[in-house]
Amino acid sequence: MTTPAGRSRWIRNFHPAPTARLRLVCFPHAGGSASYFFPLSAALSPEFEVHVMQYPGRQDRYSESFVDNVEDMADEAFAALEPLAEAPLAILGHSMGAVLAFEVARRLETLADRRPVLVFASGSRAPSRYVDEQTAMDDEGLVAVMRDLGGTDPRLLDDPDVLAAFLPAFRNDYRALQAYRCAPDVGISAPVIVMTATDDPKTSLADARAWHQHTTAGGQVHTFSGGHFYLEKQPQRVIEVIAGELRAIGQI
Repeated sequence: MTTPAGRSRWIRNFHPAPTARLRLVCFPHAGGSASYFFPLSAALSPEFEVHVMQYPGRQDRYSESFVDNVEDMADEAFAALEPLAEAPLAILGHSMGAVLAFEVARRLETLADRRPVLVFASGSRAPSRYVDEQTAMDDEGLVAVMRDLGGTDPRLLDDPDVLAAFLPAFRNDYRALQAYRCAPDVGISAPVIVMTATDDPKTSLADARAWHQHTTAGGQVHTFSGGHFYLEKQPQRVIEVIAGELRAIGQI
């Protein structure tokens, strides 16, 4: 059982909203941290209460050891999140976070009264579309991946001090995601809202749409432009899409 102290390490609630109609739990991308979703939390509050996962090994958890595989990370996140699911709960994950959100949703669905009402899969191919990729895990190879994905100021990628602080978390998460495998017939019963950029270098539209092979409840597909980190390029439309889907599910 995860203690309250353990839950507090994993979950951040930047804008408490005790009268919110629904909770949304967000899972950051590879190398990412909870603060990435601070603007979204501010925009959705107080109508929706946003909680964000803080993975070990970054920001205020910098001194903690990384979790080096998706399955164990999902187990720990699930244990921390389970008490929040006493109220209606939706889950959103971006990139690696989408895979974690899916795996945590699978675990929540083993508990009859804790099932998520909605899952947002952002910037990620479907779970069964992850296959072997040969990517160099040295600094040069990882920086090349980061340049390809965008979302990081290119000047920071030339700063040795910044790279020394950031690359270990990205290396751990990227390696975990590369090792992840999921069979095509593994799924959940919650609707999946797919959010993807048509110009994402890592996720084709077909790979994103394949998320609906992993749910019995269907869901919408929303496309954007702006590359892998389209959330930063079109923040207002992202907020409108998420809020609209949350309102719609809250009326069912």
